[in-house]
Formats: sequence, structure tokens, C-alpha cells
Amino acid sequence: MVDIFSRLEKNAGGPIGQYMSYAHGYYAFPKLEGEIGPHMVFRGKKMLNWSLNNYLGLANHPEVRKADAEGAAKFGMAAPMGARMMSGQTVYHEQLERELAEFVGKEDAFLLNFGYQGMISIIDCLLTPRDVVVYDAEAHACIIDGLRLHKGKRFVFGHNDMEALRLIDAFRACGLYVGGVCITHCREQDTVSQFQKRLEALNVPVYRHYIIPDYPANIPLIVSDDGFGRNDYIETTRSLIVVTAPGPGSGKMATCLSQLYHEHKRGVRAGYAKFETFPIWNLPLRHPVNLAYEAATVDLDDVNMIDPFHLEAYGVTTVNYNRDVEIFPVLNAMFQRIYGSSPYKSPTDMGVNMAGYCISDDDVCCAAAKQEILRRYYATACAQLRGLCAPVETQRQELLLNQLGLTADDRPVVGAALKRAEETGAPAVAIEMPDGTIITGKTSSLLGASSACLLNALKYLGGIPKDVTLISPDIIEPIQHLKVEHLGNHNPRLHTDEVLVALSICAASDPTAEIAMQQLAKLAHCEAHSSVILSHVDENVFKKLEVNITFEPHFQTKKLFHR
Repeated sequence: MVDIFSRLEKNAGGPIGQYMSYAHGYYAFPKLEGEIGPHMVFRGKKMLNWSLNNYLGLANHPEVRKADAEGAAKFGMAAPMGARMMSGQTVYHEQLERELAEFVGKEDAFLLNFGYQGMISIIDCLLTPRDVVVYDAEAHACIIDGLRLHKGKRFVFGHNDMEALRLIDAFRACGLYVGGVCITHCREQDTVSQFQKRLEALNVPVYRHYIIPDYPANIPLIVSDDGFGRNDYIETTRSLIVVTAPGPGSGKMATCLSQLYHEHKRGVRAGYAKFETFPIWNLPLRHPVNLAYEAATVDLDDVNMIDPFHLEAYGVTTVNYNRDVEIFPVLNAMFQRIYGSSPYKSPTDMGVNMAGYCISDDDVCCAAAKQEILRRYYATACAQLRGLCAPVETQRQELLLNQLGLTADDRPVVGAALKRAEETGAPAVAIEMPDGTIITGKTSSLLGASSACLLNALKYLGGIPKDVTLISPDIIEPIQHLKVEHLGNHNPRLHTDEVLVALSICAASDPTAEIAMQQLAKLAHCEAHSSVILSHVDENVFKKLEVNITFEPHFQTKKLFHR
């Protein structure tokens, strides 16, 4: 345990204030000059200021200023008061609420100190832990913060999401026929209409499925012409239809059930089965492969569990996950309402992952699963540092590590990278070769650690001596000059993509460089680790090379903004 005052002596500024020596006036507290409004002076230049509520500058209007001055003279500088629950209500609060309600044609209005508080308060007041929230990825920060306080489940969908187009291209590339796109959770929003028009312009059929009140509890309404019956009937031309969508809560199951309802109305007795990638039903509950699934879905609160319905019906223990188990009674009731009976006695009956039958070497599978869990832990820890996930998700990953007794020592590249970083006093990267040999790379004046490690690995795989220079400094230095002098980069060191381009140029005339280039495919599925979070450029190059790279949850610099 660290004494709080000792900690303050070492880091008096906290996570932001630690940078005050050089960030004050710029990052931490940007110094603005001039009249408060949408245009202000920052560091001698006139800039747009997007951080004010006075977006249009109306607060600076002479009539507004006059009214403000008259109000100050009449009521004093203490008005308006703070929170009415603490400081008291006035007749003027009530008058403003009445006038606002009349202005917008509503029965009543509620005056809050500021909109941010209003949204957070509304979410907290209206929702219970049993409520599920689906929200836009581009929602305002007040909605995001309000939902962080929400104790129930929440799911995000992409704003005017073009992921559907990527999936269509991917499926078509595999020879699959794409019959159309169904927009679920549909309301009459302009964004929906725009999205639909864009898809239809590309000759993609579009169908709409609407929000059903009290879904999935109100079975009589759901399975009726006012429920599923309102949805568009999806035209199909194949006997087997696959319904897919990115992420949970997207409406895959509801789309299938709606289609069953419409097919039944047309005299077609269609069937339904569900396939989940994980968990694997015939592997033990705490098997590393199934735990790897939990590690991959910590943001969804997915938990593996014994299927109680299957155990009761058949006396057989199978593994399913919580959401399927929770929804099964509702799903069963819908089948009974549509067909008069249900073909399934358990969620496991609906369709399960039978990959457990395909395991020929359990030890290999367990080892791979443990590495995946470790990779997920590091990814989550880095996401938390970037502010992209809550600390509770990292804590869940740590619990999974503890269940299997996993530590950083179980990932050899971690220790190698950290040791190299300590030796050099700069970021380092380590990569494990297919034969188990670990290659490291350090930061230099010419190359970043990831670039150096990549070149060292290619040398090893190609049998090229360590002292051989694959890329001449005469080639590297002009690239650095271009980056710094013309492209505005502050870091002259070459990223991995730049190194590979330079190496490919050298390969045209240098046989040794060509040998090195021929080794790139051998890096696939190698494990790697960096002592710091790499740039998106370097991270993407490793991903394209199919290298399983992880990072320590530390930034290379103390800057607040990282690319």
C-alpha cells in the first residue's frame, strides 16, 4: 500500500497534471483570448471554439446582454441559483417551465441546470437494471456517460453503418448469394431512409423490421399482425437461408422468428436453427477454449453456463451461454404460438458448436486458448488506457487469468521485450519464431523498435547474418527527410510499412534483400510483444502479416494525443 502523500510527492499532478510543466496553456488548460464566443484567439491565431455552449454567439448579442444586465441589477449576481433540490425553487423557475411548455406545445416542461445533467438524470430515472439499451455509436457524450451509470445491459450499433456493404462483398467473394439487407429496430428516421436509399441504389433489396413494444415479454402482441405482422416479408429464393449481423442485440433471432411468422401465414412451415461460434457445448465449462470465448466477450457480459433446460430434458450436461439460456423460454413460447408446439426442448437443441468433436490434440488447443486469453487481457488493458473500455472489463480479464493460473511468464515474448527495453532504456519489441527462438528489436536513430525487430526476424528466417545491412542508411535518410521536412512528422524513425517499402525497393537490385522479402509469409501466426503501445500504422502492418502482437499498457511518450 502506498501512502497517499508519498504518491503526491512523486506525481503531484495526477494523470493530467503530470504534464503541466509543458502542457499548461496548451493541452491541460488552453489559454483563450478575446470575447467568449465561437471565434477566439489561441496562441495568437483566430480559431473556431467548439467547446462552448454559445455555439452561435447569441450570448454576445446586444439585446441578450441588455436583458442579462437588467436581470443582474434586479436579482443580483447570485441568480440563477444552483440545483433547486438543494437551493430552493422560485416562481421564476415555474414561470419559465410553463412558458417553455406552451412554446413547444407540450403539457409541461422540466427545467434543468444544463442539458448534460438532464440526459444523465433521465437515463437514471427511467431505466431499471432489467432494461436493455441499444444506442448509436455517435451518440453525445452525455448519453454515453448516462449509460455508463446504467446497471443493465447496453449494446452499440454503428452510425449509418456501412459494415453491411463490407459483409456483402465478403460473402459474395465466397460464392454466397446475398438476398438483401434487413434494417432492424427501425423507426422512421432520416438516417434510416438515407441508408436504405444508398443500399437500393446499389441494387441491394432492403427490408424493414420495426420495434415491438414490450419485446420479448409480450408474446400475444409480438406474434400478431401488430407485432411481427408489421414487419416486411423478406423475399427468399433458396431453401436454406443464413441470417447474420455484426454483434449482439442486432436482431438476428427476431428477424428469423418474424420470417417464420410470415412464412406460416403463407402456408410454409419453415424451420429455425441457431449457430453460435462459442461456447463449445461438449467441452467442460471451464475448459480454456470456452474461457477464451469469455475473454473475447468481456464487453458483452457473456458468461458460459450449464444449460439447465437440456440437463432437465435429457439428463446430459452441456455448455451454453447466458443470453441463449435467458431467452429460451420466450423463444419456446413464440414457437408454440406460431406452430402450436416447439421443436426444441433446450437452447442447446437449437444448434450448437460441435467443434469439440474435432479436437485431436487437447493440449495444443488448450495452449492456443491460453495464449488467446493473454492476448485479450493485454488488448483490454490497452483499451482501458486509451479510454475505450471500463476498468471492470480489465478486471474480468484478470479473473480469467487467475482461473487458469496464467501470468505474463506464460507468454515468453513479454519478458523478452521488457528485458530488452530495460537494457536499452527505450521501447523494444520481441517476436517468437516458428522454432521457438525469440528475436528482439530496439529503438535506434533510424528505425523504431518494431521495424528493427521485423528486419531482425527476416534475417533469422532467411539465414542472413546479423551484421548484414538490409537497407542502406543512404536509402533511409532521404525517407526521413521527406517525413520531417515535407510531411510534417516529428518522429524521423521509419515505421514498419516504410521499412517494408524500402526493403522491397532494395530487393530489386540486392539478392540478400530479396531473400529477406521472401520470408514475410513465415511470420504468420508468430507471437510478438511490444514494451509500449505501437502506432496504428505498425499495429496494422503486424495484423496484415498475421503476427499475434500485444502491447504493454504504456504509451511511448507523455503526450496526451496519440495517433
